[in-house]
Amino acid sequence: MWLFLIFLSVPLIEIALFIQVGGAIGLWPTLAIVVLTAVLGTWLLRRQGAHALVQLRRSFQELRDPAEPLAHGAMILFAGALLLTPGFFTDAVGFALLMPPVRSAAYRWLSRRVVVQTMTYGQGPEQPRTDRSDVIEGEFEDLGTRPHRPDGPSQWTRH
Repeated sequence: MWLFLIFLSVPLIEIALFIQVGGAIGLWPTLAIVVLTAVLGTWLLRRQGAHALVQLRRSFQELRDPAEPLAHGAMILFAGALLLTPGFFTDAVGFALLMPPVRSAAYRWLSRRVVVQTMTYGQGPEQPRTDRSDVIEGEFEDLGTRPHRPDGPSQWTRH
């Protein structure tokens, strides 16, 4: 039900804002603002996305929990989608998500509601080790299970 309300209310909010802003400043300045916010948002998205990727790599290198850098990356990606969507409300939410304090607050809010069951790095203890040097791979054929051949010639050369 919440998703339906979001999909219904966001376009209505955007239409109302376009009418209000367009009536106050005119058509061309309104369109210029929409294009400018898309360009500025794309530039900020690239910077913030690169920073989030560095943080994610650092968490993997230091064997730390990657949940927070991954969540920040997902929020930056969502912010980019909102900034590329024409509208004032979506731009405001997108720019807000590009601010690290807003993302941190959203992450804290989400982390209280999400429970992680398990998390492992690399091979878990239940998986067999594959780095043993005393194992030789190969193929074999069990000769004891072959059908019995009658004595004498093989009958293949007989005409």
